[in-house]
Amino acid sequence: MHQSDGSSGQIPGATPAIPGMFPTMFPLATGQPFGALPVMPVQAMTQQATRHARRVYVGGLPPTANEQSVATFFSQVMAAIGGNTAGPGDAVVNVYINHEKKFAFVEMRSVEEASNAMALDGIIFEGAPVKVRRPSDYNPSLAATLGPSQPNPNLNLAAVGLTPGSAGGLEGPDRIFVGGLPYYFTEAQVRELLESFGPLRGFDLVKDRETGNSKGYAFCVYQDLSVTDIACAALNGIKMGDKTLTVRRANQGANQPKPEQESVLLHAQQQIALQLMLQPGAVSTKVLCLTQVVTPEELINDEDYEDIMEDMRGEGGKFGTLVNVVIPRPRPNEAAPGVGKVFLEYADIDSATKARAGLNGRKFGGNQVMAVFYPENKFAQGEYDA
Repeated sequence: MHQSDGSSGQIPGATPAIPGMFPTMFPLATGQPFGALPVMPVQAMTQQATRHARRVYVGGLPPTANEQSVATFFSQVMAAIGGNTAGPGDAVVNVYINHEKKFAFVEMRSVEEASNAMALDGIIFEGAPVKVRRPSDYNPSLAATLGPSQPNPNLNLAAVGLTPGSAGGLEGPDRIFVGGLPYYFTEAQVRELLESFGPLRGFDLVKDRETGNSKGYAFCVYQDLSVTDIACAALNGIKMGDKTLTVRRANQGANQPKPEQESVLLHAQQQIALQLMLQPGAVSTKVLCLTQVVTPEELINDEDYEDIMEDMRGEGGKFGTLVNVVIPRPRPNEAAPGVGKVFLEYADIDSATKARAGLNGRKFGGNQVMAVFYPENKFAQGEYDA
């Protein structure tokens, strides 16, 4: 039925009343032409009746999140996994954020899209995993009559870095999220750090699918689940290079260890501190620190100093591209940090690793050289006494 007054099939005069009557029922236009006025309230009632099944609860949001960023993110990941079933366009029609409690309600276009979104639990949003759950007003028996209640089993979750169950025991409430890892950490190094609390049942360092490089976060599950909270408490907040670790259960907020675990926790923290402090060379960096190569006396004369500098450039350059050589010199009447050490800064970790293997234990002038990796941030700030 076409009308000649250009009101696209709606009864004249009906339109202005609707926004006032149903302000909450039309967060975004549905884009459907309505043939007659009685359709409006029915449409609105359907919107209202299905809302509990079209909304998903998203918890654990970072403080930087806003309605727009959450809407854009979930629309993009829904499209990426093939979760959009209500046609072209964005799956998300509305977002409500509670900033204080760090959660949001994300409203989808359809019941089926909301069910598909349930597969996104644990997805990384702005660097941290978020929880995706049904809202508290969700009515399973009512929802069952409205559409599928489970995500489509054929969703391409790998497209957004989610691998359900494939990472060997990486499921369940004891799954740990490890974030803030320096990108140069290898899988073996991350695993070694985590295994100082006990053997792992599952471990997955998340990598960029294009480059194969670490994305700076991992998931793990311990064989002995009782160490989960201890490991989280001991590792969370530790500084590594220029980063700070975030370690917590992936599916919930921080859990405090039980009182009987306190002594174990203290012991574990001491172990980690020892591991990180006493072995500055345990973590690969681009900077190598050599000791027992030179004595302070040899560094006083300018010509001798230049000769030693040349020797070091020559020896160090055999293993890769040297960016910088630093040999701190003694200062008259004041303490000079790092005197007696030689620092070799390489263009990449690979060269530094080769140099460490080649130089550690070598004899220079009758002395056996010790070569260890040195923290890049300390070196960059001119702190040579770590």
